[in-house]
Amino acid sequence: MVNHMRHNRSRVGMTRSHHALKVQGLSVCPDCQAKRLSHKVCANCGKYNGRVVLDVLAKTVKKEKKLKAKTEAAK
Repeated sequence: MVNHMRHNRSRVGMTRSHHALKVQGLSVCPDCQAKRLSHKVCANCGKYNGRVVLDVLAKTVKKEKKLKAKTEAAK
């Protein structure tokens, strides 16, 4: 039995020509001037659209505390 659904190399290549990755658009945070992805919260200051969304300071303190506990447990 012959497989009638086979695609030749040319047709496969034409399909894959649309699978390329696109460059993500970077923008500058208006508050801290750090580069960030468009329509995302700034990782540096935690603001989006002029208001604070993430408490970055609390997040870094929690991360340092977790790292300290992990290093002390390894000793």
